[in-house]
Amino acid sequence: MGFLLHHSVDESAERAPEREAFRCDGESLTYTELVTAANRLAALLVEEGVRPHDRVGIYMTKRLELPVALYGILKAGAAYVPIDPAAPPARVKFIVEDCGIRHLITHPSHARRAGRVAAEAEALRVVIGAGDPTGGATSVRFLPWETVDASPARDPGVGLVEPDLAYVMYTSGSTGVPKGLMHTHASGLAYARLSAREYGVRGEDRLGNHSPLHFDMSTFEYLTGPLCGATTVLIPEEVTMFPRSLAELMERERLTFWYSVPLALIQLLTEGGIEERDLSSLRWVLFGGEPFAPKYVARLAELWPQARFSNSYGPAEVNQCTAYHVPAGPLDLERPIPIGPVWPGADGRIVDADDREVASGEPGELLIRAPTMMRGYWRRPDLNRRAFFRQTLFDGFDLTFYRTGDLVRDRGDGNLVFLGRKDRMVKVRGYRVELDEVEAVLGAHAAVAEAAAIDVRDSAGQLTIVAAVLPVPGARLEPGRLRREAARRLSSYAVPSRIEVRESMPRTGTGKIDRPALRRAFSA
Repeated sequence: MGFLLHHSVDESAERAPEREAFRCDGESLTYTELVTAANRLAALLVEEGVRPHDRVGIYMTKRLELPVALYGILKAGAAYVPIDPAAPPARVKFIVEDCGIRHLITHPSHARRAGRVAAEAEALRVVIGAGDPTGGATSVRFLPWETVDASPARDPGVGLVEPDLAYVMYTSGSTGVPKGLMHTHASGLAYARLSAREYGVRGEDRLGNHSPLHFDMSTFEYLTGPLCGATTVLIPEEVTMFPRSLAELMERERLTFWYSVPLALIQLLTEGGIEERDLSSLRWVLFGGEPFAPKYVARLAELWPQARFSNSYGPAEVNQCTAYHVPAGPLDLERPIPIGPVWPGADGRIVDADDREVASGEPGELLIRAPTMMRGYWRRPDLNRRAFFRQTLFDGFDLTFYRTGDLVRDRGDGNLVFLGRKDRMVKVRGYRVELDEVEAVLGAHAAVAEAAAIDVRDSAGQLTIVAAVLPVPGARLEPGRLRREAARRLSSYAVPSRIEVRESMPRTGTGKIDRPALRRAFSA
């Protein structure tokens, strides 16, 4: 069988049974309590028909039931699929149907939304964690959390091996259709082990979980933390929205690790009043997802001189593959912070448009081969063909690399510098957004003849999405209404902050929309 992801919590419970595994809003679960609750849920899932390799949805915001759901699903032999409860219903329905999710785990606070999912998603059969809000209007069975508590606390002991599927994480797709990344027990464990070693995570550490489960950054707290027997503090979504409340929580919980997108740290710095807080417990601050202006890192380093700072890089498809540990001392405020060297256990190449390795210092696309790499995209052989580069060394033996789509260059000392995207995927607040998906959603509106989405920097230097649309002749378009329509199909971070209705678009000589010119117009 080998070592699987859920064996992490079992071993941590044996080493430190009374240590807190997860905390949230003043309550906690010890490792013993987590294992017991996860075993009960696993037993119930098996009883309710979950088979090895099934996909089970997790449809809840951050609370103590969330890690129970994650590890209970794994113990049942299934793969967990995190679904954002705030996502538009159409997106939720697509994920449930596309991934063949027959069982969904939720919380009473999301009962009404779960009821809507049950009414619209034909694949769904059982919802665990809430009573039936539909009054029996659907054939879906609803089982409250009390049903989990009444289940036997024994691990079903489902036979799996490390290459088996552990989780599917959906991200934005260029055609307007989300795509699911398949990660195995092997790739998840490889990331947990490599990140634990890279950052020296210990059992005494307290990790602040800022990212939601459906965001790949959260794997550090949900997978690496339990592997090391550390305590993960789940930060409620409502707290992450208010920098002063967030800073107060960081102080109260005596966090030793922080990992987030740069925006959260900028907000803490500019609005959180962190100068007034005792955050001397912080020993490591990780940031990633998008470039972070050196001036902010320098200021944070002044406020938290005891902490190390690291720029962590890696597409969700490979979890993580590089890390740059910011050296102590003055930072060059005019140069971007590197993303670091490819870390031990991974192999990277920088190639040109013909997949030939470039000379040292030359820009090119980064290809990554690593044990942390996903198996592939769920039910998307077309994407898999484009996403992987295979080199045959000799008959029957290939090297398989993931094409990151990111342009980088080696600055001469092994540290890579991020230059931008090869395609049109951007990261907003750390979330991946395909601009083509935004355009596809806007262009689907009956009154829109053509749409163009671009990324610009706001006054704070943060990336934001804006869009220009051409109306169908004779039609009237109201930007506010169009934004609300887009919000029904796009995640909140992908909705353009500004939509401009135009009479014409700047064009290239071939008649295509001149997006650089449009970007300049929005930035003027």
